[in-house]
Amino acid sequence: MKLNVYLLGNLERQVEEELDLRSRAITGGVVHATEDLKHALQVDVVRGGLGRRLAKTWRSNKYPGTGHSLGAAGAVFTRSPKLIRAFDEGTVIRSADGFWLAIPTEHAPKRGRGRKRINPSNFPEDQLGKLRFVYRPKVSLLVVDNQRERRGKRGGFAPSRSKRALKTGNGLSTVIMFFLVPQVRLKRRLNVTSIEQKASRDLPGYVDQEYRRLSGKGG
Repeated sequence: MKLNVYLLGNLERQVEEELDLRSRAITGGVVHATEDLKHALQVDVVRGGLGRRLAKTWRSNKYPGTGHSLGAAGAVFTRSPKLIRAFDEGTVIRSADGFWLAIPTEHAPKRGRGRKRINPSNFPEDQLGKLRFVYRPKVSLLVVDNQRERRGKRGGFAPSRSKRALKTGNGLSTVIMFFLVPQVRLKRRLNVTSIEQKASRDLPGYVDQEYRRLSGKGG
């Protein structure tokens, strides 16, 4: 038996077209999966109660930057890796100097001297009064004495200037400015690993969907 085989059309051109189609499908699928992963991680931060500002630290890049490739890749990363890792793992935070970790209360000002985030070292004692250490077995305190409660919408406390009140103590309060603890464990609020694993499983589906769309074989 003699078998004759005939090739219809230009085989080289058909191969090139198929490779181009596949590279477009892979690139499109990777881009879609990368953006979905970034969005899912951002939503996870917001649902964890950590705010939109931290959520926006999740960023993405695609490779190549322009055009398409069979080796296309995507990367999702955060500009706040320490914070994300801490809330993803439930990290234990300890004082940098090995002593107390100071947690400001609602009565402490938001900013200290130099407009920096408040802590005992920049607490404006010249304006609000001197901090006093109060030892307790589990949670110690830093307090300010001789405070008078403010009236009106502003609320809060201010140091008393009344000599009579300072002498008698009438109407004055001791206000807690900081809780002091040896360490604090952050509650785990994020699900980075499970979200990344799902994105990895979904990637082939994105590529297949893009291939069907580009080839006109989609349903």
